[in-house]
Amino acid sequence: MISILVVDDDHHLRKLVRVHLEQNGYLVIEAPDGDAASVVLEKQTIDLAIVDLMMPNKDGFQLAKEIREDYDIPIIMLTAKGSLADKAKGYEAGTDDYMVKPFEKEELLFRVQAILRRFDRAGSQKILLSDMTLDRRSYEVKVGSRTMILPLKEFELLYYLASFPNRTFTRDELIQHVWGIDFEGDDRTVDVHIKRLRERFRRSSHAFTITTIRGVGYKLEVT
Repeated sequence: MISILVVDDDHHLRKLVRVHLEQNGYLVIEAPDGDAASVVLEKQTIDLAIVDLMMPNKDGFQLAKEIREDYDIPIIMLTAKGSLADKAKGYEAGTDDYMVKPFEKEELLFRVQAILRRFDRAGSQKILLSDMTLDRRSYEVKVGSRTMILPLKEFELLYYLASFPNRTFTRDELIQHVWGIDFEGDDRTVDVHIKRLRERFRRSSHAFTITTIRGVGYKLEVT
């Protein structure tokens, strides 16, 4: 699963970015400043960093230089400054893209996707659950030596739940991510697809269960 580090001293902006990226299947780790981001980078594998320019302790320029020296990952710089001189300084520090606040979260998503394609990280979207592999690039599920091809929505639902193990999602959240905000059906659609997934993997060797959280929704538990 692709991991994105969001570094900004604005808690509300971090939350906005995290929620939107998680809804689109990314794992998001937050850091309030450059120093905290450095600690995260030392301990976790990160595929892309979204970095604010003006931060306490270690600013975005310093962090970008550090990332470029020590890690082979792309950087998107966020800033309230839109002058050509600031952009030039950002690119000199190793930034791959630049966005001026305020920005549309959909545009940020488009830029994230484009940079990941350019760095060839979007092609390795796999989730491992014991002897089961979910491959988002080919939409295949491999159980041991056996390959299964699921209907598209079943795969997307399973992949999304597996991206956040042990996290409970409401039916509305699952509909919004898998079927889209323009979906005109009702939440029974989710129940039907969950039932099909349970039946499909009931007799297979697998390492998860999809649990119903009464009155709320569902979560995938790794067993």
